[in-house]
Amino acid sequence: MDTYPYDQQSATRGNGTQVTFQAENNALVEAFYQMAVESGGSCDGAPGYRYRPGYYGAYCRDPDGNKLHVMHEASE
Repeated sequence: MDTYPYDQQSATRGNGTQVTFQAENNALVEAFYQMAVESGGSCDGAPGYRYRPGYYGAYCRDPDGNKLHVMHEASE
């Protein structure tokens, strides 16, 4: 079975790799994402809960196409 990045293109250097930033709360995830998109980046996954309970994250690409992920995971 083949798997592909979010954009359904082949996984290559810069596509299928990402830099992840850990935020202190969900509001900072949203602020980071909004600033990235407003600064010329593009959406690769809007802010929201994903993967497991308490995990809140967003994905975007900077103007050069680098994939960025910002996340916050609430502790129990």
